[in-house]
Amino acid sequence: MSKASQPELKKFMDKKLFVHLQGGRKVSGVLRGYDLFLNLVLDDSTEETVAAQKHPIGTVVIRGNSVTSMETLESVR
Repeated sequence: MSKASQPELKKFMDKKLFVHLQGGRKVSGVLRGYDLFLNLVLDDSTEETVAAQKHPIGTVVIRGNSVTSMETLESVR
């Protein structure tokens, strides 16, 4: 049985990300950590509602299987 590989997210550490979640939820924040299941820890996070309002939610842990897509809001080298 092959070993699961770590996601290639090192270059996104300490960068601001915008994460789309199942159910249409959207969260942005600074990536502080992740694991091989794509569970994410975001700091200084805000949730964007359907009415385009932003609500600060602080530090959050997002379960990897609820992530549908991610994009960076800062340049990555």
